[in-house]
Amino acid sequence: MLSLVLPKGSLEKATFELFGAADLAVQRSSDRDYRASIDDPRIDKVRVLRPQEIPTYLEQGLFDLGITGRDWISETDADVVSLGELKYSKATSNPVRVIMAVPQDAPWQKVSDLPDGVRISTEFPALTDRFLAEHGVKAKVVPSYGATEAKVPDIVDAIVDLTETGSSLRKNGLRILDTLLVSYTELVANREAYENPEKRAAMEDIALLLQGVIRARGNVLIKLNVSAAQLQDVLNVVPSMASPTVTPLAGGEMFAVESVVAKNGINELIPNVKAAGGRDILEIPISKIID
Repeated sequence: MLSLVLPKGSLEKATFELFGAADLAVQRSSDRDYRASIDDPRIDKVRVLRPQEIPTYLEQGLFDLGITGRDWISETDADVVSLGELKYSKATSNPVRVIMAVPQDAPWQKVSDLPDGVRISTEFPALTDRFLAEHGVKAKVVPSYGATEAKVPDIVDAIVDLTETGSSLRKNGLRILDTLLVSYTELVANREAYENPEKRAAMEDIALLLQGVIRARGNVLIKLNVSAAQLQDVLNVVPSMASPTVTPLAGGEMFAVESVVAKNGINELIPNVKAAGGRDILEIPISKIID
């Protein structure tokens, strides 16, 4: 039913892990194979291509559904439908940023300080041109095809590039002058395919599964038993996404309590629950959380 295109390169591993956790495992003969498959009746074709190309291919109707970054959607100015942000990236769950960076010792403190004719290297020439025009800067924008940070200061005066943590910029003696765009990965669709009710339903099913995995990350299910006399003490300790589930056990003197809690801090929570009267405490991984 759906033709799907997934990003190759820096997002490839994280994307395949996400689909695997959503029970949509991507199968291919080798890491170099651009053709893949997913054993799901809603998906009949899978390709793995550069994220820079994906928005244009979707707009042209070569694929129904794909994953790419907001940065490349903005760069290509593609007319696609977003089914929502997928908050993951190659290293963290934080967004990446398209930034302008200059050498640490450069005299410029803001974009409007840049002189006419300043040389800027970037993989985002269209996005950069629009940004500079908004700030009244006349620059020479040089398209880059990789290793953008290495071109300062011998080849260009500044760069516009992606950063997730900023560590590579600092290592190369650069500082951020401004941020052009904050970009999450997005699930996006061809507009005509999205208007097809059957395809839209399939797209929304896939989006639901992917979002469920992302929402579950960093959370676990905690289950325990507690006496009626100590139930409130335990409830005062246990956090919850909404409110803990409390179920009376046979005999009426004990209750079962379960709650979804953040994995971060569980090492402190479990001893606190034990001290409040909890027993038979279980910590259980969660694969998906669906609203």
